[in-house]
Amino acid sequence: MSNLDNLTSKIISDAEVKKKEILNDANAKADIIIKNKIEEANKKASSILQKAELESVTIKERVTSKTELEIRNKKLAAKQEIIEKVFEKAKIKLQAMSSEKLGEFIKNSIMNLNIDGDEEIILNVNDRGRLPVTFLEDINEELKAKGKLGNLTFGHRDYAIDGGFVLSKNGIEINNSFTELVNSLKYDLEYEVGNILFAE
Repeated sequence: MSNLDNLTSKIISDAEVKKKEILNDANAKADIIIKNKIEEANKKASSILQKAELESVTIKERVTSKTELEIRNKKLAAKQEIIEKVFEKAKIKLQAMSSEKLGEFIKNSIMNLNIDGDEEIILNVNDRGRLPVTFLEDINEELKAKGKLGNLTFGHRDYAIDGGFVLSKNGIEINNSFTELVNSLKYDLEYEVGNILFAE
């Protein structure tokens, strides 16, 4: 199973775990908001009824419609925030992977890319220190076995990424940072995760 498949599976698994808790919380908050808004609308309507029955019906409908729209917008915003938290949690789990898994992730990702084999690997300072001393030698040997140049080097400039790596050559970069990977998966999985979290 590829790293992206593992990541996809983990995101969906985390979403399933959170589903019940999030639904209960969201429904309870929605019920309170609806109750308060309907009470407020009824008070306004009762006051207006004393002046004119027809006018009060129109105002009540308008207030109810506005309230329903506000509630819907608040629910949508809350759902979006929860979905963002699910993907943020996935990124945090990636950052916490062991040194061995990090090395495997970087190596497997690079081996699956269509590259020449003489690019720079750019890492954050912490992750670079976690890789084995023979990392470059091992990956270059595998690249040579695939008919590539096998001359990858570590980049010498600081790069503020949260984990993962960037491959650079002649000003062209392939960004495989954890943020970029999660963001790219977000577009594909956001709808599916939302359905898992909020399915009625």
